[in-house]
Amino acid sequence: MAWLALIGAILFEVGGTLSLRMAATGRRPWYLAVAVGYVTAFGLLAVVLTLGMPLGVAYGIWSASGVVLTAILARLLFDESLTWLMSLGIAVTVGGVLLIETGSVH
Repeated sequence: MAWLALIGAILFEVGGTLSLRMAATGRRPWYLAVAVGYVTAFGLLAVVLTLGMPLGVAYGIWSASGVVLTAILARLLFDESLTWLMSLGIAVTVGGVLLIETGSVH
C-alpha cells in the first residue's frame, strides 16, 4: 500500500509542476491544479511515511522520480531542452535512487 501511495504522490507532484508551467505562461486557472497537485502529493507522502517507509527512501524516490518525469514530460509537452548531459544526469539520478532503495533496511 505504501508503494501505491508513493506512486500517487509522485504523479500528483509531477502534475502540479507541469500545471505550474502552464500557469506561469499566463493561464491563471492552472494555479488551482498546482495547489491540488502539491497538497495531494504531500498528503500522500505523509501516508507513505505513516505506513512505515523510511523517510530517506520515500523522499529520495519521490523527489528523484519527480525530477526525471518532469524533465522528460517537459521535453514532450513543452518542447523544452533535454541534452545528452541532462540525460546522463537522469541516469545517475535513477542509479542513486536504486542504491538508496537497495541499501535501506526495511
